Amino acid sequence: MTYASVLSLPTKPSLIALSLLCLSTMARMAFAAYPDKPIRIIVPYPAGSAPDFTAREVGQLYTKALSQPIVIDTRPGAAATLGHAIAAKSNPDGYTLLLATTGGMVSGPALLGHKIPYDASKDFAPIGLATYVPYGLAVTSGLPALSIKELITLAKTVPGKLNVASPGVGTPNHLGAAQLMTMTGIELTHVPYKGGSLALNDLIAGNVQILVTALMQLIPLHQTGRVRILGIGHQSRLKAYPDIPTIAETVPGYYNTGWWGIVAPAGLEPAIVRKLNTIMQEGLVNPEVVKRFEKNGLEVTRSTAPAMKALITSDLQLWKKLIKEAKISVDVLP
Repeated sequence: MTYASVLSLPTKPSLIALSLLCLSTMARMAFAAYPDKPIRIIVPYPAGSAPDFTAREVGQLYTKALSQPIVIDTRPGAAATLGHAIAAKSNPDGYTLLLATTGGMVSGPALLGHKIPYDASKDFAPIGLATYVPYGLAVTSGLPALSIKELITLAKTVPGKLNVASPGVGTPNHLGAAQLMTMTGIELTHVPYKGGSLALNDLIAGNVQILVTALMQLIPLHQTGRVRILGIGHQSRLKAYPDIPTIAETVPGYYNTGWWGIVAPAGLEPAIVRKLNTIMQEGLVNPEVVKRFEKNGLEVTRSTAPAMKALITSDLQLWKKLIKEAKISVDVLP
């Protein structure tokens, strides 16, 4: 080997630069090909639920923009934490997404802490919010209370005698009822179920008197008189249902609105995050899409990925505070 050929050999820094260039090129090639197969969206609630509806609406946006089928994979259980755990352990390649919910991302982790097999702050790559979820407070049709004020008055005359159902301890539904008790001084008996549909069926039958849940399931029952929605936990009345008052109109400061959005396992290529977020941002302003969400008692929202991450962080602190004030313990899990 000649002196000149030795001088022409790459130095160590040059080799590092070349390696980085190769990796960057490979990443760009992978992004350019994405997606080249169907994408799965995990939904941590049963088929036919309001989260399932939301995932399918977002899935249609992705199918139209990406020309790939979207597979909805419902994985209910453990107050929405089961589906979140599955997503957290999936490959961060953009082919597994999750409809993240308040229950699985903030209220569940705030209550259970290290007892759940994922860290909501570290194990996901937020992509963007899709909708706010105003929770409605409904009573069985036979209960002699036509408003939140009348319900509070009734509950104070029979402390502990009225049952409030929820899909499980620590869910936003449960914590919404706990918040009402804390703010008004009423005493209700919490009855946790292993799913929202079971709780709703017992509300219709009159086996429980109160239920806090997403409006989508309540609206048709309210319209036919099978249950009665007394109020919603949103900061203002909904455009599609202006006749339903907010609970805050009677209990100032009450707020119980969740949110749903799309996340991926941590480590997803930032370019793919931006691509998926852009599709959501553009699709969720479509008037027909907005109308379908509003009809189902949901309020469309949009966000950047960093804004969603900040919301998760702030909501975790909010729920931890509420759980402490309401003295809700993991020891009372069914």
